[in-house]
Amino acid sequence: MSGETTIPLLPCTSIDETSDFYRMLGFERTHHQTRPNPYIVMARDDWQLHFFGVDNLDPEQNLGTCLVFVPDTGTLWDAFAAGMREAHGKVLVAGLPRMTRPRKRANTGNRAGFSLTDPSGNIIRFFPQGTDSEESEAPQSRLGRTLVKAIVLGEAKGDTAQAIRILDATLNRNAEDAPKPELLDALVYRTELALREADDAKAADLLKQINATALTEAEREAAANALATAADLARQLEA
Repeated sequence: MSGETTIPLLPCTSIDETSDFYRMLGFERTHHQTRPNPYIVMARDDWQLHFFGVDNLDPEQNLGTCLVFVPDTGTLWDAFAAGMREAHGKVLVAGLPRMTRPRKRANTGNRAGFSLTDPSGNIIRFFPQGTDSEESEAPQSRLGRTLVKAIVLGEAKGDTAQAIRILDATLNRNAEDAPKPELLDALVYRTELALREADDAKAADLLKQINATALTEAEREAAANALATAADLARQLEA
């Protein structure tokens, strides 16, 4: 058979708060029901998310989640980030709600995904459509290999504390042995984790270290994405 459709149905603490959050991200509310049970439908382009109200739902304990496959995770992230900046002056990276950045992960076929956690604790995970990406160049250093593991911990498993522990340990021991682009990738991700933990002082120190790193033209070109992300994180820290 063809033509089947699967639509996520997720719990929420408040249909009004949930509606406002997703509208900020460019969704349209296409259905709103208060009786007999609170229920809304939020739509964006060709896909929908349905939410039902739950009394006494604890967002920190909510296990609601779903996968969304889109043509371009980077373009979608930019649109969500623009909505957050317009409403809040920054991208929300800590607490509830929050959003991670697109990053390739070793446990997802090297595809660059990101996660959106809404005010009720539902996690919407976005990945590119199609087959797995081609294998990227293997990290040249211990720090680079540790970064791969830290991204899986921090993004896929949501274990920010453990990601910080293993990344800090390797930065302390092996930072000088890593190629500069791999060092900057690790420092930028560590900055993201600091902001996620609301540790602004640590994030500021890391950004200073990034800015103080001497680079050749070739290294600067190889680290262009990391440097652009660092500049964005600096603007966020100042907001």
